[in-house]
Amino acid sequence: MAVDGVVYDVSASRLWRGGLHMKRHRAGRDLSADIAAAPHGREVLEKVRRAGTLQKETAGETAVPGWLARLLDGIPFLRRHPHPMVVHFPIVFMYSATFFDILYMLTGEKALEITAFHCLAGGILFMPPSMLTGWFTWWLNYGARPMPPVTVKMRLSWVLLAIASAAFVWRFCVPGVMDEAGAGHWVYIAMLLSLAPIVSVIGYYGGELTFPTGKGQRP
Repeated sequence: MAVDGVVYDVSASRLWRGGLHMKRHRAGRDLSADIAAAPHGREVLEKVRRAGTLQKETAGETAVPGWLARLLDGIPFLRRHPHPMVVHFPIVFMYSATFFDILYMLTGEKALEITAFHCLAGGILFMPPSMLTGWFTWWLNYGARPMPPVTVKMRLSWVLLAIASAAFVWRFCVPGVMDEAGAGHWVYIAMLLSLAPIVSVIGYYGGELTFPTGKGQRP
């Protein structure tokens, strides 16, 4: 692994068994940004042998404006953390919208249906920042190169936003849609029930990028 241009041999470290640390960081890569955001400092590298220096290729690197490069150097948190920080909000709100509407159908308690509507609004509110930070992280850390997990996440995020927004507008314009008879009632319920599986697929592929299960290698 390399940090700040120095290559370290971690093959003998028990913390890097199989070339993987904490089921997230893989050896054979430049982990400068990762260690800058780690709970420990660079002093842990004093325990492993230096193997050489890293010569970076300029071709293929993401062209970062000077002001942005200085900002990232000063606040390494911004390199990888903004997306994980905000992405959990739409996840929990979308799940909650489905969950509370199911509870309403089982109990008939109107307060649960109203809560589901509010959760739906919260999910929609946090979708844009979640998507924007995801695109930023993809561009900055992966050079915006084609990646199947990212492609799936991006496409399904648009689908999720479209379904959630349509359901919100429908419920806002027709407050009693959950209680009406007819096909519209079931279409609205189907839209709400679809939120949870879509969020689950998006979350699964996001998890594969950060904590691979072994079915695929982290890019």
